[in-house]
Order: sequence, then structure tokens, then C-alpha cells
Amino acid sequence: MSSIKKVIVVGSGIAALSFANTISDNCQVIIMTKKQFSSSNSMLAQGGIAAAFSAHDSVDQHVQDTLAAGCDHNDDKTVEEIVRLGKNLVDQLVEEGCPFDRNEAGMPQLGKEGAHTFHRILHAGGDQTGKTVVQFLKGKLGSHIHVYENHHVIDLLIHEGTCIGVVWKDEEGHVHTMTADAVVLSTGGCGSLYEINTNDPSVTGDGLMMAYRAGAQLVDLEFVQFHPTLLTIAGKAVGLVSEAVRGEDAYLEDESGRRIMKGIHPLGDLAPRDVVARTIFHEQQLGHSIDLNIQDIPHFSARFPAIDAMCQRAGVDTASGRLPVSPGMHFLMGGIKVNEHGETTVPSLFAIGEAACTGLHGANRLASNSLLEGLVLGSKAARRIEQLAVHQETIPSLSIQEIWSVPAMSEAQLRQWMTAYAAIVRDEKGLQTLLHELEHVSFQQTNVKNITNEQIELSNQWALASCIAKSALLRTESRGGHYRKDYPKRHDALWQGKQIVHEQGQIHIIKNERIGAKWNVYS
Repeated sequence: MSSIKKVIVVGSGIAALSFANTISDNCQVIIMTKKQFSSSNSMLAQGGIAAAFSAHDSVDQHVQDTLAAGCDHNDDKTVEEIVRLGKNLVDQLVEEGCPFDRNEAGMPQLGKEGAHTFHRILHAGGDQTGKTVVQFLKGKLGSHIHVYENHHVIDLLIHEGTCIGVVWKDEEGHVHTMTADAVVLSTGGCGSLYEINTNDPSVTGDGLMMAYRAGAQLVDLEFVQFHPTLLTIAGKAVGLVSEAVRGEDAYLEDESGRRIMKGIHPLGDLAPRDVVARTIFHEQQLGHSIDLNIQDIPHFSARFPAIDAMCQRAGVDTASGRLPVSPGMHFLMGGIKVNEHGETTVPSLFAIGEAACTGLHGANRLASNSLLEGLVLGSKAARRIEQLAVHQETIPSLSIQEIWSVPAMSEAQLRQWMTAYAAIVRDEKGLQTLLHELEHVSFQQTNVKNITNEQIELSNQWALASCIAKSALLRTESRGGHYRKDYPKRHDALWQGKQIVHEQGQIHIIKNERIGAKWNVYS
């Protein structure tokens, strides 16, 4: 038996890098990413990392803000733990010299975003926090970490109920297998399911469906967050306009200059994302065009250089003071159900980052909590895997999924259906229509040796879309990112603490006692 533990990490975002920088050097880590190393949502994260860094702030207040945004669907103990440990990890990044933006006193400059009661968002590069932190963490990787680009992991190897490796395709389309003592999925969410989204094009729900086929549980899939402000030209999203812009006093208005968030929520333009996104959607349904007014932000191009450059490329003059915006799919609060260590219900299979559902975000993610969660869960999963036993070197005969079902439809058609029936506002009729369309798509059976990467992604998205639709149909209430216009109110008595779970072709509702429990104040 070898004493060297071998771990495969699928994905290359902040959670994967936090894992790789935490795990001891007596573990061999293989990071596989299906595109380039930089192809991740973490690289696109403009906002920042939320942490109770200020002396005026507290971990407890950050916890309370997270719970309030999550609409009583958070796992309370997980929220406290991630916020507390996350602050320590952010402190560590600052001490190690991660180049966060600083004020004149040399301290990290703290921004404010939606639903936060304090300035607690650390930024880097103005509006390029994710890219900056990813590059910083990448620069720290040890010699025991091996990164392989263009390695498209398509499935998991399962033996006697335990995950023992992955199936992957190279650039020529050849199928390979690789065994390991543990596999960590850090593959992001599923933004590509929607016409307007903020995600990297490589984020197509692969990790969720691999885990699902392996027997892991998927939960909370109905909770999809739409970011309120994507720069939108002629109905097409150009890119994200960070919530930090509204944190610097930008505001939303219609073509007449009417401030649309006035009287909608006590926090106005910095209300939780689900509230702002639905308000913009409602105004657009009434025929209004919505702009983000940035006239009150001095030196906009210096404060937000990436957004300014994006506007210039799109032909939008920031000097005009108005940016045309629309909501777009941003983040999946649900995902692969994991415990506090990132362990799934399948032994030796872990999930971290957006692919995982820890219970931190509840029904609606608080701004800038995603990078924080990635840092914490990546670190905790590494510590847990260090404690696991090494698999026997004698590996049994491996069987892989030979035949794949590929739907006879385009990704554009799938996006159109999801956007029409399972987006910001839903109802029973639309969701039933969506399910009917998905279930009546013809498909072809394709051998794994012949299937293309695009067909694999489409197959995963088709299956995941059906799971999301079924979850959204079952939850007969409105909560956070899940809004049913036929059930516009929250039904606490029926739904409080309950999760919708998908597992091996079955869907059921469970009661989670750690969700929405009475919160005890921590000192």
C-alpha cells in the first residue's frame, strides 16, 4: 500500500486553489480543468470577499445579514462557522500580501454591497477581485500540485459505492480513466442554462450531474439567483456590472429618471438581489428600459477599470452616466449536498465552491459570500481528506458509462425554455410546459468514444434542467431566488426547514432541523 495519498480536483476556481494550498505535501493533487486554468467563475468575480474586517463590524452581524438575505432557509450552524473561519482566512490572505485595495492609511479598503449592514467587502484591482485572488493563490501552489488543462472530466468511477476516480477525455476525444483516493468536484454551477448569465461558458452543470449519476444527493435546485445588473445591449448581456457600483451610490432608474427601487425595500438600491432583480423584471415587463445611474461616482473609470473597459468595448460611454442593465442568472444556491467538510453522500467524493450546497446561502446568496465559502470549504475538505485512509493499489476491473443519451435540440433552445419558464418569475403552468417540452425531446444513444464535449455538456444540462423544473414545481411558495407568482407569499408552516432532494432518479422532500432554526447570538 502506498503512503502517498492521491486526490483529483475537478475545476480550477478559488475553492480548488484553497484546497490545493491547504493540503499537505504528502498528498499528490491532480487539478483537471476542461478548458484553460483561467476558465472559471472565480476569475470573473468583480465584487469581492465579505469579511467582518472592520473594528466596527462583527462576525455575528455578518451572520445576521447572511441569514436575513437567505430568507430563513440557511443552515444556521454552517453560516456561523463559515463566516467565522472565513474571516480568519481573509486575515491570513491580507498578512500574506494578497494585493487587496487599500486606503490612505494602508488598510484594506472596505466596500458595501446589497443587504450588508456594514462596509465589509474587500476588493482587489478595483473590480477584479476574483482574478487577483486566483492568481495570488496559483502563485503559491507547491510542487505536489499538478495542473492539467483541457482535461474534460465526464464521469466518476464508482466501485462498491465508493468514488475511486474519474473518466476524462483529452483534446483528441480519447477516453481515459484515472484512479485516486478521493475526488473533489469544484466545477461551479449552471449559468449556461439561461440566455442571460454572468458565468464562464465552461460552467455547464457537469459536476452536479456527475455526482447525481454516482448516487450523491442534489438539493435546493429551485433557488437560482439572478444578478440585477448585467450590462445589456440590444437584449444581449455584455457582462456583469458589480453590485459594488450601487454600493458607491449608483442607483436604478427608468427612461424618465424615476428611481425604481424607491418605496420597494428599506435598503433601496442595495436591497437583496432577488428583490432588485424582480423589480427590474417587473418594470421591463411594463415596457420600461432600466439604466444604472453612475453620475454620483467620482473617477468611475479608476474605481471600476474592468467595468469601464467592458463598457468601452460595448460602445457604452460611461461619461454619459447611464448604463443599460438587465438581470441575468448569476449563482445557484443549491447543488451537491455536502456536510461541513465538503463530503457528499458518496464516500471519497467531495464537492466545494458553487457546485456544493453547504446551507450557507439559503434561498438567496448574500453578496460576496461565494468567494468566502470557496476559501473555507476548500480548506476544510483538504483537512478532512488528509485524515482518510489510502485506497488499496489493486484496483478492480473498471466499468464506465458506455452509452449516453444526447437530446435532439440545441443549447440555445434549452436556454430559451429555461429563461421563459424557470427564471426570475415562475408559475405552475409555465413549469409544467417546461417539463413537458424537456420530457418529449427525442434523443439519440451515443457511445462514449464518439460523443463530443458539446454533446456531453448538452446531455448534462438537459438532465439538470429537468431537476430544476421539478424542484421549482414542488415548492409551492415564494422564497428568495424562487418566486412563484401563483404562490407569491412564503408558507412557513408548510415549507420551513424543508429541502427538495434529488437522488438516483427519485425526488423527495426532507426536513432539515438545522435550517431556519432560532438563531442564538454568538459573542
